Amino acid sequence: MRSTYHGRVKRRTFGGLAASLAATAALGGCASPSANKVMYATVTEDGDVIVDKGEVPAPAKPTTWPLTGVETDKVAKRPAMSVKIENSPEARPQTGLGDADVVWEEMVEGGITRYNAAFHSTIPPVVGPIRSLRPMDAAISAPFGGLFVFSGGQPQFVSQVAATGLTMISHDGGSPGFYRTSDRVAPHNVYGDTATFLEEGEGDGPPPAQFRFARYEEQVTALAGKKAKKIAISFPSAAPTWSWNGKVWQRSEAGAASSTVDGGRLEATNVVVLRVEVRDSGALDPAGNPVPETVLTGTGDGTVFTAGHQLSVTWSKPKTESVLELTTADDEEVLLAPGNVWVELVPISGSSVSVS
Repeated sequence: MRSTYHGRVKRRTFGGLAASLAATAALGGCASPSANKVMYATVTEDGDVIVDKGEVPAPAKPTTWPLTGVETDKVAKRPAMSVKIENSPEARPQTGLGDADVVWEEMVEGGITRYNAAFHSTIPPVVGPIRSLRPMDAAISAPFGGLFVFSGGQPQFVSQVAATGLTMISHDGGSPGFYRTSDRVAPHNVYGDTATFLEEGEGDGPPPAQFRFARYEEQVTALAGKKAKKIAISFPSAAPTWSWNGKVWQRSEAGAASSTVDGGRLEATNVVVLRVEVRDSGALDPAGNPVPETVLTGTGDGTVFTAGHQLSVTWSKPKTESVLELTTADDEEVLLAPGNVWVELVPISGSSVSVS
């Protein structure tokens, strides 16, 4: 709607009128059917006052990193880089792991665990120790796109990951950027130069978002749940814990603080625990142990730990390439706190999770 008031109006009078109109719009908008409108007044050269009723501009959404929801001036035009990182005692402390945006902890043969770490917002110069892939890595990394860095793997599992369209960067395959260190024994001494790896993805864009994060006008979903101070997870041969220090979750392994060579204590803004089915893949490792496969399609139960709180959720992932979805009991999407995410893939059978 536009109305024009004719007549000569002194500028000081217009100033008062404009203030009055703005106040009217601010105070009266709530009771008006056009509460999303605002009054604008301008003066022509002839002294006419022209009043416009226009839409209130929506608040600008900040630019955020797709994998963490953390605000940034600009998102780097590089792909996500998923790296298989070892977690046996011989591999600790790792290098570069603390810079990952999302880390997935998966159970492998013997009941120990291994990491699939996705990097994008921060790229450490070196990562390692780098180890071989497993059958569930296709479902973990496919939604991220980009690069997949690993030392090797059984041909059928390598083919599964390659079939998702990820750019495969393999030590055993002769890809550049890998090297062995002299301070550790094989096979726990394979490391990688990330700048060299990223050259393989030159021209590729950033990954799609994997989780939803709360913004300034939203509340972290887990705040609706109970308080939590410690998460204790028991795999058959691994016992990681997470402790809330008032700001972040801090990781320990077998009672000792987990850290990296280059970045100090391993910490997480969000810890997402998923209870998953684990089946026999039908393959054996070089020592003759059955290779387990985490089933990461379908649905299941889980718990989100954020800001010192916990909340039961349901996870779902229809297909290998689908992004994992987290929903509440009311079927609402879960909003995490902006920051890094650790996902714990805890078998339903033979493993446990306790919270205190």
